[in-house]
Amino acid sequence: MGKSDFVAAGADVDNPAAALGLLEARSTREPFSACDGMATTYRPAGHILGAATVELDLQVGATRRLVFSGDLGRWGRPVLPDPELVREADVLLLESTYGDREHPGNGEDELARIVREAAARGGALLIPAFAVGRTQELLWWLDKLEQEGRIPALPVYLDSPMAIEVTGAYTRHLGDLDPELRSRVGSGGHLLRAKQCVLARTVAESKRLNDVVGPLIIIAASGMATGGRILHHLSARLSDPHTTVLLVGFQAEGTRGRALREGARTLRIFGRDVPVRAAIETLDAMSAHADQGELLRWVGGFAA
Repeated sequence: MGKSDFVAAGADVDNPAAALGLLEARSTREPFSACDGMATTYRPAGHILGAATVELDLQVGATRRLVFSGDLGRWGRPVLPDPELVREADVLLLESTYGDREHPGNGEDELARIVREAAARGGALLIPAFAVGRTQELLWWLDKLEQEGRIPALPVYLDSPMAIEVTGAYTRHLGDLDPELRSRVGSGGHLLRAKQCVLARTVAESKRLNDVVGPLIIIAASGMATGGRILHHLSARLSDPHTTVLLVGFQAEGTRGRALREGARTLRIFGRDVPVRAAIETLDAMSAHADQGELLRWVGGFAA
């Protein structure tokens, strides 16, 4: 839609939030008419909560089906179900974020090792994490590993108002989550929350975390340490050799996360150079994007 379309629909173009009033919720697997001559169907993509592939049946002359994968998720991951297959398409637009490689295993053993070693150091384990998807999976893994006795029971501080709200959205949409997770919740288990999970909503609560003595785990955005509350924790604790920083997502070139991954000795934060004395760990197994093999698996679902 162009600006004139929003004006015609009665939207206040000077208030972008007003555009939300034009949104209409649609269920997956239920075709609807997006406009004259075009039927649309969404199917769960397994990437993040609400992610969907899009089927467009263009009813102009002979019907043609255009399928857009969007960001595809992965198979056998916790929290969300596997990507749903699509059977037919005349034209396919397929994402290829990791089309040239395959991810390592699920990283469960590696995460357990990192947490145990961080606890042994006696300091904080800082995890810059994307607020949507990555944080929720991290909470699931930490809870699972703790219940299995593979990591010590540590206080986990979720220091991201956005991640807290998103985690609540996951909780409100149990029907869209992985069946194993739903059954665990039905049996009285926790939903994406370790037993000692503390939610830091306010700025004052966030600031107080820098006075908490470890071992402890702090999960905060942003995932590449480009901004957000994680910067305050890095500024306060990065120079402490008892601290561990765990990078669990893609780190774009030029970001602080990328600098840490590549062995930076100092990090520029709030106008000063902070010495890096913390242990830096990376975990590449938690990507929410399908890799080469998983993309081929999804494409293999089309009828010959």
